[in-house]
Amino acid sequence: MEQRVNFKFCFKLGKTATETHEMLVTVYGVEAVSKKCVFEWFKRFRDGKEDVEDEPRSGRPPTSTTPDNIERVRRMLADDRRLSLRMIAEELKISLDSVSNIIHAHLQKPKICARFVPHKLSDEQKQHQMETCGDFIDACDRNPQFLETIVTGDELWCYQYVPEIKRQSMEWCSSSSPLPKKCRLTKSRIKTLLIAFFDSNSLIHHEFVPAGTTVNAESYEGVLKRLLQRIRRVRPQLYQSGQWKLLHDNVRPHIAIRVRQFLATRNVTVLEHPPYSPDLALAVFLFPRLKRVLKGLRFSDIAQTSNV
Repeated sequence: MEQRVNFKFCFKLGKTATETHEMLVTVYGVEAVSKKCVFEWFKRFRDGKEDVEDEPRSGRPPTSTTPDNIERVRRMLADDRRLSLRMIAEELKISLDSVSNIIHAHLQKPKICARFVPHKLSDEQKQHQMETCGDFIDACDRNPQFLETIVTGDELWCYQYVPEIKRQSMEWCSSSSPLPKKCRLTKSRIKTLLIAFFDSNSLIHHEFVPAGTTVNAESYEGVLKRLLQRIRRVRPQLYQSGQWKLLHDNVRPHIAIRVRQFLATRNVTVLEHPPYSPDLALAVFLFPRLKRVLKGLRFSDIAQTSNV
């Protein structure tokens, strides 16, 4: 822009285009515009142009981004939301950039992957979850110590070796240090099952299932017997009051008739746990923290794993 102003100044002084270019080279050196550019501007000034700005350009007309194409893309996505940009472009005979512009700028539709969930709940199951959560909230409102009376538990697989997560491998490096690398490993096949029960204070009872033993109604009843004995020793006031409540999920051994009858004869109140509701199981929030500490550790055998 500065050199264009100089074009006009020299033109008003009566300089020729060649003389003007020579002066520009003397001042600007290699950054001076070409002689052809100087001649073109001198011609514009002779034609009566006074402004040194460029003429506005209309640009390439957006022939593909039309209301008709926008509506056609909208209908195609309504019929099949998994269409790719290339499939839409080939169908409408327009460019990929035009399709992308229509979808993102005009229709404002991002393409999002589905999130994997363990189970897709029905409307009845969702309603059951809401009602159960409402009952828990009401119980907390009536009794502020309600959560302190809950004893909850669950099962957890403990492996001989579990690879550390990516975040655990982070390390400080200087600008000249090579990037750290690690091999992709898998967790070992050797494992043992831990059954743990705890309340709001601490761990109450835990035991490892012997190798080759299946957790069924009979074995789980034995676990509950040992749990009651443990509560009587470490939580005597809670046990004698009879106000404590058991919260466990609804896997088959937990809801078997034999287990229900055992808990009923011992006057143990079992809190309702809706199907597929891990967010209501307190152990779900504790066990990942415990497993994170074990990631990256390698034990020699199951016995050492059980003694951690």
